[in-house]
Amino acid sequence: MNANTPIRILAADDHPVLRAGIAALIGTERDMKVVAEAATGRETVERFRAVLPDVTLLDIQMPEMSGIDALIAIRSEFPSAKIIILTTYGGDVLAQRALKAGAYAYILKGLVRKDLLDTIRAVHLGQKRIHPEVAAGLAVHLGEDPLSEREVEVLRLVAAGNSNKEIGVRLSITEHTAKAHMKRIVAKLGANDRTHAVTVALERGILTQAIPPKG
Repeated sequence: MNANTPIRILAADDHPVLRAGIAALIGTERDMKVVAEAATGRETVERFRAVLPDVTLLDIQMPEMSGIDALIAIRSEFPSAKIIILTTYGGDVLAQRALKAGAYAYILKGLVRKDLLDTIRAVHLGQKRIHPEVAAGLAVHLGEDPLSEREVEVLRLVAAGNSNKEIGVRLSITEHTAKAHMKRIVAKLGANDRTHAVTVALERGILTQAIPPKG
């Protein structure tokens, strides 16, 4: 690619207004161009295959396939893919998952107008970018014992309003085991109680998906 060829960008987000805003922002720059858009995780993978963009902007919360899963799918097929995660979640757990999966940058949507263009140029050159707020969150929790898949499952059911007894029934475990899981969750998250544990999990991005209905 020569210096006169614009950076080709795939913008993937399920909100048309945000995609339009990104396209308008990028449209003011002579060295970059939106060549494709996608509204779901699955469509993102398909559009990537079709246009092979230089840089992909990808939301974490996407229908059909999450942004993280789309990132993993693209990077497994195209290891050199340069992907920037755009998200409203500043939580360290989501950021860690995205970076581990191969994201080049992690930007909060509230900072898109301020940081996006410079980040696109940096990533196109092979550089990695993490916003200081996100990096600080990663540093604070570095080395901590993460929640297991079962503990996340228990916490999601707690967030949906289930008691330990109800959790036991839904997961085919005893009420005592459910209570023991909850005790470990509270300790790992440094929470005061089960309600506080849910709040912490939401802030850190441990819980982001829709809470399953009770019953």
